[in-house]
Amino acid sequence: MELEWSPEDAAFRRELADFLDAELPPDWDELAKDGPGSEAQAAFSRGFCAALAERGWLTPHWPAEVGGRGASAWQHAILGEELWSRGEPRGPQYMNVNWIGPTILRYGSEEQRREHLPRIARGDVFWCQGFSEPDAGSDLVALRTRAIRDGGDYVVDGSKIWTSYANHAELCFLLARSDPASARQRGLSVLLVPMSLPGIEVRDIPSVVGERYFHEVLFRGVRVPGSARLGPEGEGWDVVSYALQYERVGAPRYARAARTLDRLVRALPPGALGDPALAARLGEARALCEAARLLSYRVVDQRARGEAPTADTNVARVAGTFAEQWVADLALELAGPAGFEAGSFADSQFRMAMTAGVAVGATEVQLNLIASRWLGLPRE
Repeated sequence: MELEWSPEDAAFRRELADFLDAELPPDWDELAKDGPGSEAQAAFSRGFCAALAERGWLTPHWPAEVGGRGASAWQHAILGEELWSRGEPRGPQYMNVNWIGPTILRYGSEEQRREHLPRIARGDVFWCQGFSEPDAGSDLVALRTRAIRDGGDYVVDGSKIWTSYANHAELCFLLARSDPASARQRGLSVLLVPMSLPGIEVRDIPSVVGERYFHEVLFRGVRVPGSARLGPEGEGWDVVSYALQYERVGAPRYARAARTLDRLVRALPPGALGDPALAARLGEARALCEAARLLSYRVVDQRARGEAPTADTNVARVAGTFAEQWVADLALELAGPAGFEAGSFADSQFRMAMTAGVAVGATEVQLNLIASRWLGLPRE
């Protein structure tokens, strides 16, 4: 099996790394310490994404006719690895290019494509994702937010929770129940909702993860034009399932964990690696990062071959979460009391790892999906 990168892909990685060395400011680690949702990083991302777009690197995996350059799935993976290893300077826009844009490309009307794809490809729009709810958590099919037809509009009532980047977002990729008599995954629809519409309220949720990272979004009688529906009415589960297959490997957090691990090793006192127990623990952490990387590559390979998504996406997601959390725990332990100081790389890794276990569906939900889709076990 050939595991080396092609000359073109290796050259792309080197060119991208050189670009990042030149574009990221000297205080980038400070800007990036609170993650993509921070005020500082979101502000920086606008200019940075515009610079990426000028080089065709913001949406390289998109078709040329919608702002991409038809690059391979592997170059898309390289882009994600390099950016996440540096703290994801695209900020909230990594969602746009990784799964919101491709889902609009797949299910959107011609009007929706013209309206949304150019802005995403230029890097001048923020989105948020309206999925989780207070009484449903990661169990999307239990959601209660309603989008009921009234003439040519949908009237949306309900709430979403743990919504990242809602304080910056101009649009929301919203999943709601359009058939009030339906249950589970039936009767759901996706709406592309402008956050400026009357009746939408965004509330910050204070958390240890970082200031203004999570939010609750309330919808009270929000009238959304019917033209904002993405895909057929009542078939939103298919639309969201497609998006999630991209999302679960769209943020290669293992790359950030591996970089943190390298920094951790460099900070060790001389001779520390002579301790067999410590060396073994560091080796376990590295092995978890590599396992997450290779499991993600399995998904990338399927995408490159044009194959339908499988439960491998869930497996890769769980592996990435384990790697990030393992490195975070080890970093805090080895850094000692200084590791808990705000702004330290150990503290930053620990707080970002906390989000990994709930983003894109809690780890427990991912394990249930693996059991049902791959192992064939019944879901309770």
